[in-house]
Amino acid sequence: MRKALIVDDHPFIRRIVRLVLEKANFQVAAETDNGATALDLARSHIPHLIILDLSMPKLDGLEVLKRLHILGLPIKVLVLTSKGSAFFADRCIRAGAIGFMEKTEDVDALTHAIHRVMSGSIYLNDINANVATAGSDNQSDQQLIKTLSDRELRTLQYLVSGLSNKKISETMLLSEKTVSTYKTRVLNKLNIKSVVYLAEFAKRNNLVE
Repeated sequence: MRKALIVDDHPFIRRIVRLVLEKANFQVAAETDNGATALDLARSHIPHLIILDLSMPKLDGLEVLKRLHILGLPIKVLVLTSKGSAFFADRCIRAGAIGFMEKTEDVDALTHAIHRVMSGSIYLNDINANVATAGSDNQSDQQLIKTLSDRELRTLQYLVSGLSNKKISETMLLSEKTVSTYKTRVLNKLNIKSVVYLAEFAKRNNLVE
């Protein structure tokens, strides 16, 4: 029987995903609420599929994707997130995910996404597929966002959520000095002078929930 790993910090979501996976004839080998444990579980169980959230304690979903790629494990990853920006879909596919879907989609869509990913095909909904393939190069904001690294993007999200540098460093498993450097880079790359304006930018571009 095919094995799956569920990675999401919301117990209710994990429960729903488990039911869908079991109905699709998967054995749920394990589940966790953070990215660091997810990597350990991926190494120990080597599941056929990981259902992965983006916003989690410790390592976020994008960082998990990058590290899974480095490990070279034969695991397919379907990102299931509340972050609906097509920009995130593009980032996730480039980082190694096979599918990307939003939590606002229904259970049937999740079942379809699982089958499609396991067949080796990329799953994106119509909106994300159009942006991921065509891009948004005519939009100046999107051009600026593309200059951010994955860690700079996560730093941006934590900053506009009101987290301090200390809390961000604990969440991302980085030093406060490194977080401060990322903060400076983000503001400089986006040509923004303060976190207040950064929050407006993030909201305008659907970078935060």
